[in-house]
Amino acid sequence: MSTQTVTIDGRPIGPGHPPYLIAELSGNHKGELSRALALVDAAKEAGADAVKLQTYTADTITIDHDGPGFLLQGGLWAGYTLHRLYQEAHTPWDWHAPLFARARELGLTIFSSPFDATAVDLLEGLGAPAFKIASFEIIDLPLIRRAAASGKPLIISTGLATLGEIEEAVAAAAPAPVVLLHCVSGYPTPAADCNLATIPHLAAGFGVPVGLSDHTHGVAVPVAAAALGACVIEKHFTLSRADGGVDAGFSLEPAEFRAMADAVRTAWTALGRVDYGVKPSEAGGRDYRRSLYVTADVPAGGVLSEGNVRSIRPGFGLPPRHLPDVLGRRAARALKRGEPLAWDMLAAP
Repeated sequence: MSTQTVTIDGRPIGPGHPPYLIAELSGNHKGELSRALALVDAAKEAGADAVKLQTYTADTITIDHDGPGFLLQGGLWAGYTLHRLYQEAHTPWDWHAPLFARARELGLTIFSSPFDATAVDLLEGLGAPAFKIASFEIIDLPLIRRAAASGKPLIISTGLATLGEIEEAVAAAAPAPVVLLHCVSGYPTPAADCNLATIPHLAAGFGVPVGLSDHTHGVAVPVAAAALGACVIEKHFTLSRADGGVDAGFSLEPAEFRAMADAVRTAWTALGRVDYGVKPSEAGGRDYRRSLYVTADVPAGGVLSEGNVRSIRPGFGLPPRHLPDVLGRRAARALKRGEPLAWDMLAAP
C-alpha cells in the first residue's frame, strides 16, 4: 500500500519530505502564560516546525474524586488525583488565543490535542490547521469523529492501543487525512520498549504517514526513528528540566531539541534512496583504488611475474582481476618500476 502525503498548514508530511518536528508544550508552562509564550519562542529557535498544546480542563477530562482509580500510584505523579494533576497541567482556554497569535507571528504552526467536543469547538474557532488525538483518547471514537468532521488532518498517537483499536480509530477518522504516531505511553519510556520496527509496519499496513511520539530520554531514539522513515517526530519541550513542570522529567530543553532537530534532519538526508553509483563526494577516490603496477624493472621481452607485477594503490593501471591474465606474458618493451600496467605494454601471446 502506497503512503499518501498529508499537508498541515501548507507543509507536506510524508515520504520524500523532511521529518515534521513537533514541540509538545503540555503542562511545562507551570501555570504561567509568560512561560508558555517563552516556550513558543524557544521552540521556534530550536528548529521546531510546530508547537502543540493540550486543550482540556480538569473537569472536562475527569471528575474531582479520590476513590479507587482516581488516585495515581507510583511514577512521576504518585499521590496526585487525576483532577489535581490535570488542574495543574492544563493550559487555560483564555491562553489559547495569545499562544496561537504568538506562534503565527513567528511563522510557527500551532495546533492542539482536544479532549472533548467543546475543545474541538474552541480550536476550530482559532483556525487550528490540524488536531492531535492523544494516545489515551484513541479509543474515544466519538471524539475522533467530531474532530474529523472538521475535515482537517488528524495526528493520532497509538500508545496503549492494539492493532484493532488503531484500525477502528483510522476508520472513525475517515475521510479526514490521518498521520499515525507510533508511541509507547511510558513516562519516561525505556529505549528497549520502543520497538521502532513498528513504524514501517504501520506505514505499510495503513498507507498513511507514520511518525513517532517519543517519551524517552535524549535524542537517540528519534534519530533512529527518522532512519526508519518516521515522517513526524514529537517530543515534549521545556525551558529547563530543573525548573520542574509536570512533564519536565522526559522533556527536551531548547539546546537538546535543536540538537535533535539537526540530527533527525541529517538522518533523513542520509537515508536517501537505493543508489550504487559513485557519489560526487567520493569521485576522486576512484583514483586510489588498487590496480596493477610494475613493481620491478622488466626488460623488453621479459616475463611478467609476481615479482615484478602487483596489485597496489593507486588505481591507474589494469583492474586487479586481470592479474592471472598478465602473469606469464612478455613485456612488449622495457617496463620501469612504478608504471601502471596497460594492455599495450604486453607482447602478443
